[in-house]
Amino acid sequence: MQYDVKIKKLRDNAIIPTYGSEFAAGADLYAAVDGAVTIEPCETKLIPTGLAFEIPVGYAGFVYARSGLASKRGLAPANKVGVIDADYRGEVMVALHNHGKQAQTVEAGERVAQMVIAPFITASFIVCDELDDTERGEGGFGSTGRK
Repeated sequence: MQYDVKIKKLRDNAIIPTYGSEFAAGADLYAAVDGAVTIEPCETKLIPTGLAFEIPVGYAGFVYARSGLASKRGLAPANKVGVIDADYRGEVMVALHNHGKQAQTVEAGERVAQMVIAPFITASFIVCDELDDTERGEGGFGSTGRK
């Protein structure tokens, strides 16, 4: 399934998102920085993409870590998953956090995150006195076992 998503370039060095393979779910987002940005251990910096999106109503852009950047260099979005709502028209920024023990440098044009555009459901929350019973019940973290 494919949809057209309008993009506005806000910076001259902005790069249009690309998919790494034919069946990739996430499109790579690129750093639109003027020069190298160093992120110290345990530090978060906002990395601009230089892009604004017009995401279709009923969809959102979910910004995830790039697995190689996270596992090899310890860089991943600070908020774990960023949510770009369909009515947001500002620049998409990636709050990139350094989880590692060494400073990391992000270069202009480097892939810093990936965005998946996916549908969502808007819930109508209904207050009630009782919920339907389930086998799991109120079992919380770890209640379904280890294997």
